[in-house]
Amino acid sequence: MKKSLIGLICLAAAVGVAPVLAQTVPKSREAIRLSFAPIVKQAAPAVVNVFSRRVVRTSASPFADDPFFRRFFGDRSPFGIPQDRVQNSLGSGVIVDPDGLIVTNHHVIQDAQEITVVLPDRREFEAKVLRSDERTDLAVLKVDPKGERLPTLPIGDSDSLQVGDLVLAIGNPFGVGQTVTSGIVSGLARTAIGISDFRSFIQTDAAINPGNSGGALIDVDGRLVGINTAIFSRSGGSIGLGFAIPTSMVGAVLEGAKTGKPITRAWLGATGQPMTAEIAQAVGLDRPRGVLVKEVAAGSPAADAGLRAGDVIVAIANHEVDDPEDLRFRVATLPVAKPTPVTYWRAGKQEVASVTLVTPPEIPPRDTQTLEGRHPLAGVTVSNLNPALAEELSLDMTLRGVVVNDVRDGTYAQRIGLQKGDVVASVNGKSIANVAALRQVMSTPSSPWALSIKRGSQTLSITVRG
Repeated sequence: MKKSLIGLICLAAAVGVAPVLAQTVPKSREAIRLSFAPIVKQAAPAVVNVFSRRVVRTSASPFADDPFFRRFFGDRSPFGIPQDRVQNSLGSGVIVDPDGLIVTNHHVIQDAQEITVVLPDRREFEAKVLRSDERTDLAVLKVDPKGERLPTLPIGDSDSLQVGDLVLAIGNPFGVGQTVTSGIVSGLARTAIGISDFRSFIQTDAAINPGNSGGALIDVDGRLVGINTAIFSRSGGSIGLGFAIPTSMVGAVLEGAKTGKPITRAWLGATGQPMTAEIAQAVGLDRPRGVLVKEVAAGSPAADAGLRAGDVIVAIANHEVDDPEDLRFRVATLPVAKPTPVTYWRAGKQEVASVTLVTPPEIPPRDTQTLEGRHPLAGVTVSNLNPALAEELSLDMTLRGVVVNDVRDGTYAQRIGLQKGDVVASVNGKSIANVAALRQVMSTPSSPWALSIKRGSQTLSITVRG
């Protein structure tokens, strides 16, 4: 998570409140004096505190874990004896099932050895982790209520939100106690926030602060529409820029936790780029919208449905998409093996294709190996890229070649900055198609070594002299 994204927020929703019949602005003193108290009274009991605890070992000196010194002293460090320290963290969660299922953020309970859930009425329960997904920053906990009745929040439809809608936040900022704030939906489908791999956040100006992570964002019908995850702040406090994970993503993770099945995300098999005014004009669109398809993988659902490079995907499952991250988020929330309408623009007119999404295939096989020998990539674990591995590493799922899975500490590859997710494009001018080809070219001594590495949108050229 970026250092500027440091405040995390919670919101809570009411159960059983009569739905609002119309959206209107206040027109009288009486209307201004209306209160959210009935919603809060019913919603707040389902928003809980999540306390996590873990023991970490700290070194008495910054040199104690340095590889150079450990080479000579091993565990008998002259810099002092390492000490165990208890690290506690506080977040929030939302009870979504009477059997004791609680949704929170992955980063709230990450690496926790003990987790305690405390209800607003001071009841405490030990919790276990059913599912924790770093890529969505969501986790599902389970407590045993032992026959006691737990309050719950109904899950609403985040896709029905509009900019300007009122929302409420309930959480425990800085540990001061349960706090309620109100605001509006400031923006939707915010994809430029690097909090998790799947980005399409609800933005709100409801005042939220550290300690609210994992809490509930609710609408005025008292329904959960998002799990608050982060704020943008340079001071650590709220400046009115908060972000929540929509319930459209929460539902997919929660369903997996209930069934015990691993998370399976859908694969479209097409990559794209944002639309610009120039491209929109060139293809005949009235304004920049949608995603321009750059490449379609052979044999993919997109290819089978007839999509091709140059098409502009403007909507999927009847939801408009504004950029590649928004499209990726939408695909990740959709079920596999079920026909999904994709609306696209081609040759001056709008078409609709039926696409049956599948799980990313393991073709070609990964063939994961750790390279050894006297060359710059010794100690690097590599695999053949396939759509499934590309999805795991958040890479372009049409990429092929050899990807770095791990770099052993203390190796030359680590010193030259090789990272997990790098793709080895070529060595000494020879293109690398698979792990076998990489092993073969690395087995031939060379000086210098010329490496071409793809990292995101960049291509790095590295020369290593013997």
